[in-house]
Amino acid sequence: MRSGCSRSVENYEKMEQIGEGTYGQVFMARSNTTGEIVALKKVRMDNEKEGFPITAIREIKILKSLDHKNVIKLKEIVTSKAHALNQNKGSIYMVFEYMDHDLTGLADRPGMKFSEPQIKCYMKQLLTGLYYCHRNNILHRDIKGSNLLIDNNGILKLADFGLARSCASESSKTLTNRVITLWYRPPELLLGTQFYGPAVDMWSAGCIFAELLLGKPILPGKNELEQLDLMFKLCGSPVPVDWPEVELLPWASSFVGKKRFPRRVQDVFRRFSRSARSLVESFLTLNPTHRISARDALDSDYFWEEPIPCSPQDLPKYEPSHEFQTRKRRQVWLC
Repeated sequence: MRSGCSRSVENYEKMEQIGEGTYGQVFMARSNTTGEIVALKKVRMDNEKEGFPITAIREIKILKSLDHKNVIKLKEIVTSKAHALNQNKGSIYMVFEYMDHDLTGLADRPGMKFSEPQIKCYMKQLLTGLYYCHRNNILHRDIKGSNLLIDNNGILKLADFGLARSCASESSKTLTNRVITLWYRPPELLLGTQFYGPAVDMWSAGCIFAELLLGKPILPGKNELEQLDLMFKLCGSPVPVDWPEVELLPWASSFVGKKRFPRRVQDVFRRFSRSARSLVESFLTLNPTHRISARDALDSDYFWEEPIPCSPQDLPKYEPSHEFQTRKRRQVWLC
């Protein structure tokens, strides 16, 4: 990708760092010409010796193909002067609309407890965004709280498409199973499959839903072995009668059948309504071919019974709460 036509990052004034990850840093910034507040995501270039990183090219291409109220909007690409002059040092930034919070940052606020109408509102928007992506043959492959951004109008948007891929012909190509943050990674990926589709995102969405209900992560494994152990203790051990293909997965022989655990989803979520328990069950189905789709989840009884989802504009307003900022505040309090 050539940067000659890109505007300079000097068109924006960096105000505060609001995120950090393997890709680099994310800054809150202000346009020098319009005063608009945006988010600048730095494209990591450290190991790129042949130009623009392929992962960033994929992300930009996917984001430019998507246009939906529940998907983050890529506004433009800007470069530092050094890169514009074709020097080795320099940076490229993706410019996004600014969002006030991410779901993890909000949930980690002291004393935070989401109401049921609030949970329904957030989940409905998450599922609407996923339905749009899946209908357009895009797998997100990293659904987690810190990638679900929320503005002060209550609108939730899927963000960070760095691991996203097209699944238009997923049945005829292999995909890496080294995607999706561990706590939100579905069993088929942990057992080594390289053939998968939208169901991987639906498992992650189910983990988010369960987390919102319980107020804590449900499967906080420290490694892949512990992740599978926690998963099977909650969802039961996979058995061929329910998931015939499980025995064919590359790493199944190392994990499946060693211990027998009963399914405990109904018991763990017993204090919630029948429709909530049913929806959790549908999300956290081990067999991906039986896992609920985004479209069917949106039509579940949970969203149509009292209390109904609140409107985004009726959600409470909070001071900016990104996971990065919340973690920094906590460190200050501990000191």
